[in-house]
Amino acid sequence: MTSPQSWDQAHYGSGGPVGPYGTGGPQGPPRNGMGVAALTLGLIGAVLFWTMLGGIVLGLLALIFGIVGFRRGKRGEATNGTLAIVGAVIGGLALVGSTVVLTLAISLVGSGDYGELEDCMREAGTQTEQQQCEEDFVESILG
Repeated sequence: MTSPQSWDQAHYGSGGPVGPYGTGGPQGPPRNGMGVAALTLGLIGAVLFWTMLGGIVLGLLALIFGIVGFRRGKRGEATNGTLAIVGAVIGGLALVGSTVVLTLAISLVGSGDYGELEDCMREAGTQTEQQQCEEDFVESILG
């Protein structure tokens, strides 16, 4: 009967288990930082998607970190590949949502209706007249 130590040496060699690229020796702790960062940035980006920083910057970073984290998981360097993908998807959705909001804001500012609102607000003397300008602006946009 063989001892457990000799069985390990016979199957793994003297360097311990085989690593992800066939190198001998222990692999070390998992590198899960990218997946955690992707999920964190993705969630913050999703909450702040209506802002430039929140949706576009954080969403893009979450997408990048999620892809890197997923690849680490596939290579066996990380144990949270699924978490990284979830972060990347949420970050991608924040990026898309922020892009839509930014596009709508640019088209709204570029429209003639916004110029009319500025003129009306400049000429309004009272709070009531300013509120009427706002109501007229909303009506011109919605219908």
